[in-house]
Amino acid sequence: MAKPVILTVDDEAGVRSAIERDLRQHFSADYRILSAPSGAEALQAVRELKRRNTALALFLVDQRMPSMSGTEFLAEAIKFYPEAKRALLTAYADTQAAITSINQLSLDYYLMKPWDPPEQLLYPVLEDLLSDWSAGHQPPFEGIRVLGTLWSAKSHDVKDFLTRNQIPYQWLDVEKAQEAQALLQTLDGQSRLPVLAFPDGSVLSDPDLPTLAHKVGLQTKAVRPFYDFIIIGGGPAGLASAVYSGSEGLRTVLIEKEATGGQAGTSALIENYLGFPKGLSGADLARRATAQAKRFGVEILIAEAVGVRVEDPYRYVRLSDGTELSCHALLIATGVSVRKLEVPAVEQLTGAGVYYGAALTEAVHYQGQEVVVVGGANSAGQGAVFLSRFAKTVYLVIRGESLDSGMSAYLVDQVTATKNIRVLNRREVTEVRGSPRLEAVQLTHRDSGEVQELAAAAMFVFIGAAAHTELVTGVVQRDSAGFILTGRDLLSDGRWPKGWGLKRDPFLLETSVPGIFSAGDVRHMSVKRVGAAVGEGSVVMALVHQYLESV
Repeated sequence: MAKPVILTVDDEAGVRSAIERDLRQHFSADYRILSAPSGAEALQAVRELKRRNTALALFLVDQRMPSMSGTEFLAEAIKFYPEAKRALLTAYADTQAAITSINQLSLDYYLMKPWDPPEQLLYPVLEDLLSDWSAGHQPPFEGIRVLGTLWSAKSHDVKDFLTRNQIPYQWLDVEKAQEAQALLQTLDGQSRLPVLAFPDGSVLSDPDLPTLAHKVGLQTKAVRPFYDFIIIGGGPAGLASAVYSGSEGLRTVLIEKEATGGQAGTSALIENYLGFPKGLSGADLARRATAQAKRFGVEILIAEAVGVRVEDPYRYVRLSDGTELSCHALLIATGVSVRKLEVPAVEQLTGAGVYYGAALTEAVHYQGQEVVVVGGANSAGQGAVFLSRFAKTVYLVIRGESLDSGMSAYLVDQVTATKNIRVLNRREVTEVRGSPRLEAVQLTHRDSGEVQELAAAAMFVFIGAAAHTELVTGVVQRDSAGFILTGRDLLSDGRWPKGWGLKRDPFLLETSVPGIFSAGDVRHMSVKRVGAAVGEGSVVMALVHQYLESV
């Protein structure tokens, strides 16, 4: 942890040098000593220290300086560091100014020049001030600080990205946190929210996710243009394939748009995953699998794949920045996303009270409030149980008659046993209201048509899956919902797809294009379970080896 700063300001070079010398001699073991020749330069230094989130313990400032007096400097500087101790260096003629500062600026002490010997006239005073400061000081957070507003969709996206990539950060709400307001004043106009302040003093204002990924040290560029095996999608299926591919020595890159773990990575607790009797979070599963893949030499690339083409014997993947990577074999494991709710006003409130998926980063902000969860499958049940730890009441809205038809028995039992979860069956969301944030959710009974309005601070939506397969449009065969056909599902009237052209049949998880495979939730008729996705991702590797041996 960086040492706290003592900042001394004096326009006379000889005096400044003497005070800096004496301070270093006595305090340098525990404090970093900085000096400035003017109030203006000292304020610039204060802004930079604040931007870096460096602790500042003491201002020791000369009163008589041209352009800006010591008291004028302190009046501005304490806006950034209100807890710092304040001391003036004065002459006899400045006594009244010092007394006035005690009343107006809460000045802690004023020292008369000269201060010789410092062992009697300087050190005891400053030691007492620094001891008081240290007793009440909370060490500053040394990571990334995110400044934004709770009801901003962009702020939510940034927090979600950092959380899912296991990157620590401190959230500062500019509408509530005095520290956030002080920090914004240091940014010289770079205040388009959200703002991210980094420990090195650099700042990103309203960044796109690729820019943010590069800044936080995630890999955004491939090391080589050609790989044995490319995986598109970093959910459980993609990660399982990556682990087995890397362990078997194939040059492998996994391309993931946002964060490894996929939709499963947002699960608060997965309790029916083999080998974890107490369950594990989706984030923990993703972290473990990502570390395991990297250990075997797999590249994890945070980038967006936007297209696939075939030029035998190679398969090509085009990224959003125009880069194209080639490979022998390709796996499409892009997974699914929660289907969007199509009701009036919902789009405007997305990220401002309306969230898709668990949105674990937001749950703590709804302590003691009422929230709505929409959906009747496992993900909705897990989300409701997790949110019940914070919310006063969780309304679980389902279209069906009961939870049993779409939710695992263990989750049904948990939901039923949780006193602050209320299940509302046979209902649909027909409208949301609020500005600038969600205030109410309107429900309509599917049978009676009765309309019910719930006052709600947040709504979390889990209403089915939409396949991410736009990048293979016109390349591989898909079903009417966009899910990828593989293996025996490619048969039509007893024939394989036109253009298959091989004497052998497609492998179990192979698409209509030889050498392009699909696994996990994005595959037609797959079992939507984490364990099933991991199994398919593992099985793919045996099929890839068979394919590579045949070409």
